[in-house]
Amino acid sequence: VDSLTDGRRHSRTCIEGRPASYKSHPRVRQKDKIYIDNLLVQRTQSTKTSVSAMEEDRAQTDLGIAADIEASHREEEAAAQPVMKQPKKRFVGRRTAAEAAAKSGGSNGSIEDSKSIQVAQPRRGPRLLNQVPPEILNDPALKSAISILPSNYSFEIPKTIHRIRSSGAKKIALQMPEGLLLFATTISDILTEFCPGIETLIMGDVTYGACCIDDYTARAMGCDLLVHYAHSCLIPVDVTKIKTLYVFVDISIDTSHLLASLERNFASGKTIAIVGTIQFNATIHGVRGTLEKAGFKVLVPQIAPLSKGEILGCTSPQLKDDDKVDMILYLGDGRFHLESIMIHNPSIPAYRYDPYSRKLTRETYGHDEMQDLRRTAIRTAKTARKWGLILGSLGRQGNPHTMGLIEKRLKERGIPWVNLLLSEIFPGKLAMMSDVECWVQVACPRLSIDWGYAFPRPLLTPYEALVALEVRDDWGKGVYPMDYYGKDGLGRTKPAQLEAKA
Repeated sequence: VDSLTDGRRHSRTCIEGRPASYKSHPRVRQKDKIYIDNLLVQRTQSTKTSVSAMEEDRAQTDLGIAADIEASHREEEAAAQPVMKQPKKRFVGRRTAAEAAAKSGGSNGSIEDSKSIQVAQPRRGPRLLNQVPPEILNDPALKSAISILPSNYSFEIPKTIHRIRSSGAKKIALQMPEGLLLFATTISDILTEFCPGIETLIMGDVTYGACCIDDYTARAMGCDLLVHYAHSCLIPVDVTKIKTLYVFVDISIDTSHLLASLERNFASGKTIAIVGTIQFNATIHGVRGTLEKAGFKVLVPQIAPLSKGEILGCTSPQLKDDDKVDMILYLGDGRFHLESIMIHNPSIPAYRYDPYSRKLTRETYGHDEMQDLRRTAIRTAKTARKWGLILGSLGRQGNPHTMGLIEKRLKERGIPWVNLLLSEIFPGKLAMMSDVECWVQVACPRLSIDWGYAFPRPLLTPYEALVALEVRDDWGKGVYPMDYYGKDGLGRTKPAQLEAKA
């Protein structure tokens, strides 16, 4: 498999790096709390350490997309519930507590027994929500079936089977990027074989990234569980309309060749910022220590709420001057995600290591040409007499609150507009509405950046639209922003944030 994507420029591929859950052996005494190796899927020690680091990053941030449509409804329901007032705790000194204990229970009672002093209780053990039973993990027939799939791709079949059985789901939707569809029928056969009585539905619509999760369609088709492959959780499971399981498809690569390539081409002492798509995030963290031992200074940057080292085609960190980064190293195939961090850091040299072709290449980007094209589109939009606003309907790609922010500004200026709902945006379709002189698409910012020149009218991103409406400042001679799904990005606009973002 050369790529997880179909080669189109608006695709995104991510994975889940959640480690296998541990379970104590029934014959071992409870107090020992030891872990049993034969219940775990064999992984290297470096991968386990790397995945744990990645999960620790995710636990510190909110992975949910802030622009969820239902957020305001939940706030109203919460406000309607009566609030139970809790009495304030009083600090009680040991002398007062001892006197109270003597009065109530005599001199034999301890301060701790009197409840006057709160004694620290032992911490609760870890909750193993996704613990897979050994009868599934060690099933020889299941292991034989899984061996048909690529050994370096972790589709987490045992975890999926356990989730289907425990949830009682009967109709399961399988959604994955086009590069993985060749494994879809095999996965479907395995699931139906080991979960008798279920029905699987392979969703064939294009899936460019995590923003394209299509829980609405899965629900409309009567499914009661959606398994979404190869992307990180932009849409949390408590927001999706049906039960959802994310399988992050961890991909193992030959790290020895990567290390040898870097040591051969770069002198020790260089500061390297390593990034990549999420399916290689475990490798990024795992190779860091080895590179540091080889004399390199390694930085794994982060743009919250993404994991350290994770980048998207529309979201990447802007490196600080104080970090004194000498080069950016991107781990992954294709250029779509790499171009994001190149746009956000135009002065730092960028290199790409393709784990499939095992090639290390120097990558460049036409920053001046791109910025000139975007400025021309913004300048033309300022004179437009009628605007068109496109809300992307591919999965959860469109954010209605971001669209509402632009509508508000157009209304204030008395500019007429028309709303359009599209899953795919093509020049020919927009050309049919010739009276619209400027388009704004609330879908994928890279569509405008990469293909805006192909449209007969300006096709702006939400940020560019606000610049044209003189709500946001132009990037000037600075850096074009690539923070769409960042913590304060326009892709995460909430109703309560409309005024603040203006």
